[in-house]
Amino acid sequence: MRPSGDFNPTPQEQPMDLVVRNGTVVTASGVSKADLGIADGRIAQIGGDFARDLPAIDAAGCFVMPGGIDVHTHLDSTDFNTQSADNFETGTIAAACGGTTTVIDFCAQAHGQSLADAIANWDSKAGDKAAIDYGYHIIIVDMNDAVFEELGTLPEKGITSFKLFMAYRGMNMIDDVTLLKALDQAKRSGALVMVHAENGDAADYLRDKFVAEGKTEPYYHALSRPSRVESEATARAIALAEIVGTSIYVVHLTCADALDELIRAKRRGVDAMAETCTQYLYLTKEDLARPDFEGAKFVFTPPARTVEDQEVLWDALANRVLETVSSDHCSWLFKGHKDKGKDDFRKIPNGAPGVEERLMMVYQGVNEGRISLTEFVDLVATRPAQVFGMFPKKGTIAVGSDADIVIWDPEAEFTITQSAMNNAMDYSSYEGHAVKGLPRDVLLRGKQIVRDREYIGTPGEGEFLRRDRYVPRN
Repeated sequence: MRPSGDFNPTPQEQPMDLVVRNGTVVTASGVSKADLGIADGRIAQIGGDFARDLPAIDAAGCFVMPGGIDVHTHLDSTDFNTQSADNFETGTIAAACGGTTTVIDFCAQAHGQSLADAIANWDSKAGDKAAIDYGYHIIIVDMNDAVFEELGTLPEKGITSFKLFMAYRGMNMIDDVTLLKALDQAKRSGALVMVHAENGDAADYLRDKFVAEGKTEPYYHALSRPSRVESEATARAIALAEIVGTSIYVVHLTCADALDELIRAKRRGVDAMAETCTQYLYLTKEDLARPDFEGAKFVFTPPARTVEDQEVLWDALANRVLETVSSDHCSWLFKGHKDKGKDDFRKIPNGAPGVEERLMMVYQGVNEGRISLTEFVDLVATRPAQVFGMFPKKGTIAVGSDADIVIWDPEAEFTITQSAMNNAMDYSSYEGHAVKGLPRDVLLRGKQIVRDREYIGTPGEGEFLRRDRYVPRN
């Protein structure tokens, strides 16, 4: 376990283990032609001369970028009274093949469970299976005095973010007092509170109303969680953070209404942040109306919105209003999980896959002129590392940074099909979507783990990453 603050630039005269030659290096701050020298798992030299007999990877015609960081995954999950298809092995192999070299997964406390026991459970899930580096957010569902005190010790262990749900009554939903307490402890201990911002009572009211009227199809999942359900909770969560005087991070923001609340908070000087997810940039609520129950594949929460909301989100990404694009990878199978809600959309497990498709889908924003190449790197790697205490160890290409590297072929073309994915799912949310630009090769701490989009590493090579305490930006 190495802390992300363990950052020690390597002397350039150190012998190199590997050279990445002939590529174009892309970081959040610029683009340049340069060879990279790697030693002892870290970037040791950028540019200059290297011995010709060193082991090398030829990146001619490709971009050389920092490995992607996905700060929102649910691997080996037992939500909705069922077990997810992906465990840490299949999920992180899929992530690696998609160009992601670090994930932060949600370590979930069970009711009545100590946080130490929750962490031990997640360690047992991840330890010998993770193909890439990983960290944890802790999900709090049962706050008491002992848990409150235990929260304060987590940053010492490198777990510097707490997640709470404002929805899903009877599962994960907490009340405002619990959120206030978590915000208070986060402020004291140097952590960041993340919230799933939906008014759970309003969503449950609408869900039950639709079912009572005989409206049980997947499409009514979207109608039962309109944008005001999200924006009200977003405003309330931010207000509670203001009352405590601390920072807050809203996960999977989906719509203009909620974005307006975030912008108002920023204008008031609040250290309020938010992410969006890939699905909200490409899917709409109309996907839930697909025939033959196919719409169930697109039941996730908050639901997909409108094309107009997609445009607003892309603009927010380009203008640095949103911090990152995550996957919210939840591996509920279409057959065996989703079909439990065939006659009642309330029984459909909420969530969809996407950890492997994330980078290739977001990159289409570069092709379409929505974001620049450097903004792409910033959104999928650099700012996630900065917000969540991993920078500059992760998220950039700099002397001393971990040699987590993606060699990206901007000319490669591919049509996404589930058969070409590396997860344990039976569908892709982006089936049939044509993309241009793909991760070709991936290095984790200087070792090649993906070649030509094929995983060649060994599960268990991923290391737990102790993250730095959160430092408010205001």
